[in-house]
Amino acid sequence: MVSEHILDSNMRVIAAAMRAGDISSEALVDEAARRHDAYGAVLNAYKLWDPERARREARADDELLAAGYDAGALMGMPISLKDLYGVHGMPTFGGSPAELPEKWQDEGPVTEALRLARGVIMGKTHTVEFAYGGVGTNAHWGAPGNPWDGDNHRVTGGSSSGAGVSLCQGSALVAMGTDTGGSVRIPASVTGNVGLKTTIGRWSVAGIVPLSHTFDTPGPLTRNVTDSVLAFGAIDPAHSDAEALFQSVDGAEVGDINFALCDEHFWAECSPGIAEGVRDAIAELSAKGARMGSVSLPEATLARESSLRGGIFGAEGLSFIEEYYPERADTLDPYVAARFDEGRDITAIDYLKALRRIAGLARIANNKLRHVDVLITPTVAVTPPTVEQVADVKTYKHHLGHMTQNTHPVNLLELC
Repeated sequence: MVSEHILDSNMRVIAAAMRAGDISSEALVDEAARRHDAYGAVLNAYKLWDPERARREARADDELLAAGYDAGALMGMPISLKDLYGVHGMPTFGGSPAELPEKWQDEGPVTEALRLARGVIMGKTHTVEFAYGGVGTNAHWGAPGNPWDGDNHRVTGGSSSGAGVSLCQGSALVAMGTDTGGSVRIPASVTGNVGLKTTIGRWSVAGIVPLSHTFDTPGPLTRNVTDSVLAFGAIDPAHSDAEALFQSVDGAEVGDINFALCDEHFWAECSPGIAEGVRDAIAELSAKGARMGSVSLPEATLARESSLRGGIFGAEGLSFIEEYYPERADTLDPYVAARFDEGRDITAIDYLKALRRIAGLARIANNKLRHVDVLITPTVAVTPPTVEQVADVKTYKHHLGHMTQNTHPVNLLELC
């Protein structure tokens, strides 16, 4: 049976209903909790689920709204945060088997923005340990289940592995993740949601457990583009009114946007149906008046090769662990440990050379794309594997390479 609950609407519709008195934040949270109770055991989206705390926050939002205080589009909306975000009073594990020190409960600017917007935090979603992996498995806490396959335990993408699942099960309307090599876009893509990878440095990473201080970016996953615009507008320091941002872009015509395609890198080894589906979407856009240009972008392949040789993510993540939590090395998820071990062999010279080389490629790519608004590519080139298919380190790395093939270069080339 198709649900007709207002929780299934976009957040503009829900917000209007709240202000008309047709629905309360507490009622939204009650419905979100009911859905978690129904599907949570199977889908395993959350490391920490705290509905009672969420109900208290929701009741406070209802009282504020009744008193005439309106914090905007996210007010009273159920939100999940990846288990890397600091939240006062909520433990942070970072995907590891034991809680991280209390300082990782400190709230950074992104969490603070959600607080100011009066979003309701439902809990913390699972992550790959220390965010180092695009597949979505975790030896300590299990892999969330992809709701699009009821017959097989299929991966949900990583490292924000529970984020997209929380949206699918209806326990959150915005799911906050982080993206270093695809960790917002991969789980969004393979769970049928929208993932927004923000520009490096636009949103602060303070109060978020790091992987790569060079490339980490926070970002939201949502069920639709409308909600993505509203979430961005509510969090972004350059915007004070999410609804105003929505209105400013809502009237855009497809012909106003410069699209581009490139033949290199992004179309290689796509699983059956993926390239065809993207090309069908391109044809639909073209039929509606979209201008489709082309751009040559070999820098995508070159940047990825340079990063893998230079071991940037592994070296930076390993430096964080060894400086602050050297004892964690003995309990690392074996897939994560194997990848960090590769970072031990990277010399400082190779690391710095890779950073300079990639920065140069990013400058070239950004110059090529200066007149392009949207570069269209498949997000994830392959069908997500089952947990069984990634059961050993060798097959895991094979699938990891395919799942990050198209997202990784976007981070390295400093794109959004």
